[in-house]
Amino acid sequence: MKVLVTDPISPKGVEVLRQSSALQISELGGVTEERLIAKIADADALIVRSQTRVTQAVIAAARKLRVIGRAGVGVDNVDVDAATQRGIVVLNTPSGNTISAAEHTVSLMMAMARNIPQAHASMRAGQWDRKSFLGVELYEKTLGVIGMGKIGTEVARRAVGLGMRVVAYDPFLTPARAASLQVDCVELAQLLRESDFITVHIPLTDETRGMIGKKQFTQMKRGVRLINCARGGTIVERDLADAIKSGQVAGAALDVFEEEPPPNNFPLRKLDAVVMTPHLGAATAEAQERVGIEIAQAVFDFLATGTIRNAVNAANLDVKTVEALRPYLLLGEKLGRLVAQLSSEKITRLRVSYHGKASELQFNPISRAALKGFLEKYEMGRARPLGAPKDGQPSGLSLPPINEISAPVIAEQLGIHLEESKVTQSADYTEMISVEAFGIRSVGVPACDDKKSTGAEAYATNSAAATFFGSPNNPRIVRINEMHVEAAPSGVLLTFINKDRPGIVGEIGTLLGKHKVNIASMSLSRNTIGGEALTVLNLDSVPPPEAMEEIGQERDIHDVKVVEL
Repeated sequence: MKVLVTDPISPKGVEVLRQSSALQISELGGVTEERLIAKIADADALIVRSQTRVTQAVIAAARKLRVIGRAGVGVDNVDVDAATQRGIVVLNTPSGNTISAAEHTVSLMMAMARNIPQAHASMRAGQWDRKSFLGVELYEKTLGVIGMGKIGTEVARRAVGLGMRVVAYDPFLTPARAASLQVDCVELAQLLRESDFITVHIPLTDETRGMIGKKQFTQMKRGVRLINCARGGTIVERDLADAIKSGQVAGAALDVFEEEPPPNNFPLRKLDAVVMTPHLGAATAEAQERVGIEIAQAVFDFLATGTIRNAVNAANLDVKTVEALRPYLLLGEKLGRLVAQLSSEKITRLRVSYHGKASELQFNPISRAALKGFLEKYEMGRARPLGAPKDGQPSGLSLPPINEISAPVIAEQLGIHLEESKVTQSADYTEMISVEAFGIRSVGVPACDDKKSTGAEAYATNSAAATFFGSPNNPRIVRINEMHVEAAPSGVLLTFINKDRPGIVGEIGTLLGKHKVNIASMSLSRNTIGGEALTVLNLDSVPPPEAMEEIGQERDIHDVKVVEL
């Protein structure tokens, strides 16, 4: 497998990769988008820092790419949406540079408070000007921390040690966690109003872009000072310049910028109250070694064992969890395939339920596996692979390869919503997983109602459930459309509804035998004597069209389906 490294990472990290004879390591420096597109076609993995931009065009050219590793926290330089749509896992290193970034934040705060860079420049110019550089103490001042992730938390710890009062805004910060860190958990408006210093530690998203702008500056205490070592773009730089010129903001210390490097006409460049560094938050020897080793190990583990660690677009799974979930992942995928091939309606919702002990599992990866299996056999209500020709014509859908990463995105494109449900008490089995497909039918048409809406009703079109008999090596399908069965989830299944009468099973067996199709096992289910019954046959091969035509002519048989698992 080929691993492409396009930004400098720690030699110890590269050595982690080179220890495996199964990996071919190719290091490139200073790559342009055009050069990367030319080199990435046969790469299985890509490792970058902040210089390389992994654009949609780059991802489109990566035919074999399975994983992108970012040696650092932010993934602004990676088109995560495009990667997810192509089924590519994106990993980062959220803890490797935590200490370095926190220390740089505190260093900038101190440098700004005491005018250290300006005084240094004055001394270098041959001056001795003590009066111009009067500073302020940090002691007993209030620091507002916006974002209490790993770095924000470390900054808060250091600020408490300096004798500062710390207030924090983070929607995910619990009062108990805040109390343990000796910080006050407040709303953003209160933080802006009370803080003497404000530091930002949030990712750049659609929600956080321009989060601190003209309106927020007017809400701040006059003479406040701002620090940003997180992501450029969260603070509106032109509004910050205006606030400094007006005296509303006494100073700013910035390590990150909306455009890096900033343009020549950058409005903050010539303001004496601004301290700037060129994105040095993670620029320590220790941090670079840690993130290099961490991302190399994460990429290696993913390629070697399927372990997912520090993913930004998938659930994290260590090697033990992967091994423990493997039988459930396989079973979930097969249930998805089964339900897709049973369904002939246009499906709008897929529900995966976990019963009994299965509800205790880390089940989101299983749900993704079920969705993957479903999508592999389903397109717009037709049981066939995505992208397959329709009636001799090319498919109108242009969809990427399906795997556990891309499946939710593809389902959204098809208008299929994935639901997960936990049922802690299972009446029939110690543990069970079920998959249900729901479509839309006009009101007035008989259906198994699930949820009604104006003018239409959602109904279950098909469902299947499975469990394990004795061990994870012995899975069984135990329910199809609420009918109890017992069938191995493997190979070829022939399912049909038939009238419950003597001899019908023998007739089907004789018919299949005539066409050289062997029955491996059989499961029968009925609700009442002489009523309708469900027959499930495990076959050694797919019945030929002639056999299916003859079965379809049987007057007591209908809803015949061939399912390939």
